[in-house]
Amino acid sequence: MGSAGEARSGHTKRQAAQRRLLEMLDGLDVGEALPSERRLATELGVSRPTLRQAIDGLVAEGRLDRRHGSGTYVAEPRIAVPLTMSSFTEDMIRRGMRPGGRVLSFRTEAAGARIGRRLALSPAEEVFTIRRLRLADGATMAIETLYMPRGLMPGLRRQDLEGGSFYELLRADGVEIASGTETIEPTVTTEEESAELGVPVHMPAFLFERITRDAGGRPLEYVRSVYRGDRYRLELDLRPPAH
Repeated sequence: MGSAGEARSGHTKRQAAQRRLLEMLDGLDVGEALPSERRLATELGVSRPTLRQAIDGLVAEGRLDRRHGSGTYVAEPRIAVPLTMSSFTEDMIRRGMRPGGRVLSFRTEAAGARIGRRLALSPAEEVFTIRRLRLADGATMAIETLYMPRGLMPGLRRQDLEGGSFYELLRADGVEIASGTETIEPTVTTEEESAELGVPVHMPAFLFERITRDAGGRPLEYVRSVYRGDRYRLELDLRPPAH
């Protein structure tokens, strides 16, 4: 019983320390440093281990950013992303942010077996393979690799996608998206992705894979996107099942 009581007491102290830290964050700006652990532990009246656990919880939630050898800082707020059939550009505009992007590579190549299966093409058919860096208010958010049948928009140019919405281009060309399938899984950034996003190697991230289709079921695109885990959280709109 004694150990259980001690565990409950430790949990309560950690929660209280987190509440006090959150109150402190309200008065600090993004990027501002927290006081030293020694000073914080004294101010909050908790032990250093309890304080570290409270900070660890806020780091995991994306509220704080711990930098090795430097200190702990107020993190950029995470962007809530609803799971809908909207584009990155539309999502950012809806949140009052300025979307942007840069095309990292733009090439035409044979679909191959793997991409061909996803786009219902023969391996020899040509696809556009477009790799883009996605930005919000000038900050890096995601690396996106878009595959689409070249025959869908044969006149597509690299500059058409610089900072623009692919879905808007499709609509302007008379192509309507009717449905899609998306999977999401946790991952970590590779060396290449980390360099492009400007984040540490093996940083936690979300891997999104999406196939969108027109009303006839024809695949229009296959997109593989790696979103920064420290800047994104997923948002689900849950409803009870119909009876």
